[in-house]
Amino acid sequence: MNPRSENIIYVEDDTVLAAVTVRALNRRGFAAELFTTVKAARESCNPADFDWALLDLKLEDGSSLELIDHLLQQNPALKIVVLTGYASIATAVQAIKLGAVNYLAKPATIEQILNAFCEDPILGNQSVDNVLPLRRIEWEHIQQALADNAGNISATARQLKMHRRTLQRKLGKKPVAE
Repeated sequence: MNPRSENIIYVEDDTVLAAVTVRALNRRGFAAELFTTVKAARESCNPADFDWALLDLKLEDGSSLELIDHLLQQNPALKIVVLTGYASIATAVQAIKLGAVNYLAKPATIEQILNAFCEDPILGNQSVDNVLPLRRIEWEHIQQALADNAGNISATARQLKMHRRTLQRKLGKKPVAE
C-alpha cells in the first residue's frame, strides 16, 4: 500500500495532531514532510518529490483548497486527500473538482487516511440507507450557498431568504453530526 517514493506532503496547523500523524506514518514506512501554513507549503515544498499529499482544509492563513491546483500543476500524478474538522458536501465537491482524490472528516484513523489514497472518493460510496438528518442537510445547503457567494454572508442570506444575523448564528454553530 506504500506509494513508490514513500513521501507524503502533510499540511496541518494542529501541532499535536500533526505529531501523532507523522509518528504513525513513520511507523508504517512513510516519510511525511510537515508544513503548518498554506504559504510555507507553497514556498518550501517541491511537489515533484512526493506521491501523496494530505491537506487539512482550514489553516491559520487560509484554505488548503488553494494549494490543490498549485500542487497538481507541479506534479499531475500527486494523489491529494483533504482532511477537515468542518466537513461539508460543498467543500468535498469543491476539493474533488479541484483534483483531490478523496475527502475525510476528522477524526480519522491512520488506516482511514491511507485507505483514502487508494479508494474511490467518499461521495461515490454513499448509500441510500445513509440518509442525513434534516439539520445536517440544512448545514450543507448553507455551506453550498456560502461557497456560491464566495463567503459573502450578506449575499448568502439574501439568496437563502434569511436574515443576516440568523445566518451568522447558524454559521457560528458546529456542523451537525451525521
